[in-house]
Amino acid sequence: MENKNFLAAKFGIEVEFTGITRRQAAEVAARYLGGTITETRDSYGTCKVTAPDGRVWKFVYDGSIYTQKRVNGEKVSAGREYSVELVSPILTYEKDMATLQELIRKLRKAGAFSERLNRTGVHIHLNGADHTPRSLRNFINIIYSRNDLLYESLEIEPSRMRYCKKMDQDLVERMNRKKPTTFKQIEDIWYEGYSDSRARHYHESRYHFINLHSFFNGCGTVELRGFNASRLHAGKIRTYITLALAMNYQALTQKSASSKKPQVENPKFAMRTWLNRIGFIGEEFKNCREHLIKHLRGSAAWRFQRAA
Repeated sequence: MENKNFLAAKFGIEVEFTGITRRQAAEVAARYLGGTITETRDSYGTCKVTAPDGRVWKFVYDGSIYTQKRVNGEKVSAGREYSVELVSPILTYEKDMATLQELIRKLRKAGAFSERLNRTGVHIHLNGADHTPRSLRNFINIIYSRNDLLYESLEIEPSRMRYCKKMDQDLVERMNRKKPTTFKQIEDIWYEGYSDSRARHYHESRYHFINLHSFFNGCGTVELRGFNASRLHAGKIRTYITLALAMNYQALTQKSASSKKPQVENPKFAMRTWLNRIGFIGEEFKNCREHLIKHLRGSAAWRFQRAA
């Protein structure tokens, strides 16, 4: 049996889309989850859906979303009520993945859509309480060493680079040169070179594939921002979560992680090899593997082997 320990971590997810209003999205969720809707008068125009288990699913405004709706089959500009970001409660893979995927399908069926050119994205928040200074440094190195492979695999469009920059080489070099052993040391390195207050919610440092601003001055999570909403494709969203959990587990369990970028002559083969190493083994993850190598150059002629 393959080792699936990497799936155990708790996570949350934010999915950006348009096409329907926040109220309409909340109604879809309430019907599916059997929940009740509460609208608030905050600046985010939040609609909350409280499920029978007490967990709250939110639909909030996001100013970065280019809002549209369909009229007679054509996409036209729409008002701010069509800016929708789904914010999940704390989830686990085993108990909640099927529910999340089905909710995404129902939102799409109701008219929601999310396109790369609209700069819509998926953000995954991982449990920060699991992490140590060593594992945070590992995570930064893991992302940096595979910057190019990840951006090609995940089809991160230039229009989204403003909100999802590649890991900064200077940051990585400072982190590995100073070898921080405390959270305070990592925090100081993370914010070095920025003039605005660390307490600012929309701090410029947050707009990278891995965001530690949410860890130090947000909700205490490690956020991964490098995912497209992919036309609200439930299978791809599952893939993104699985990849995030696998990288998170690698960061937590390895004694160290190198920032050195491997030479990649065959990106498809390189991605398959890496996925195999971090746990994407067996029939359960076949679709995930296919989503992650589909847009890479090279040969896919390689057979997965079970982990030794």
